Amino acid sequence: QVQFVESGGGLVQPGGSLRLSCVVSIGLFDMIRMGWYRQAPGKERELVAKITSSGATNYADSVKGRFTISRDNTKQMVYLQMNSLKTEDTAVYYCNTADAWEAYWGQGTQVTVSS
Repeated sequence: QVQFVESGGGLVQPGGSLRLSCVVSIGLFDMIRMGWYRQAPGKERELVAKITSSGATNYADSVKGRFTISRDNTKQMVYLQMNSLKTEDTAVYYCNTADAWEAYWGQGTQVTVSS
């Protein structure tokens, strides 16, 4: 059973930080590239960060230098550390494989950046 369960969202002021967590239920997790995505109201879901099985990372230009994706293969978890948050980071955040397995989107976690 493939499952992604996100947590850690909330309301934060501009310039603040949040750390998102994702519990991943999937076979051969340590071999799978993982990603964090977000969907803002009225916009399409977008990939913001991805990480390979060996830990190499890649980021969307909009979050580069502010967000850090990491993973713990022993715990089958993926994290997204978000610093210097901006109002435009407001969205529902999801984790999934870097290839976005469409049938397995979780509920996501809401991140709201507002003063």
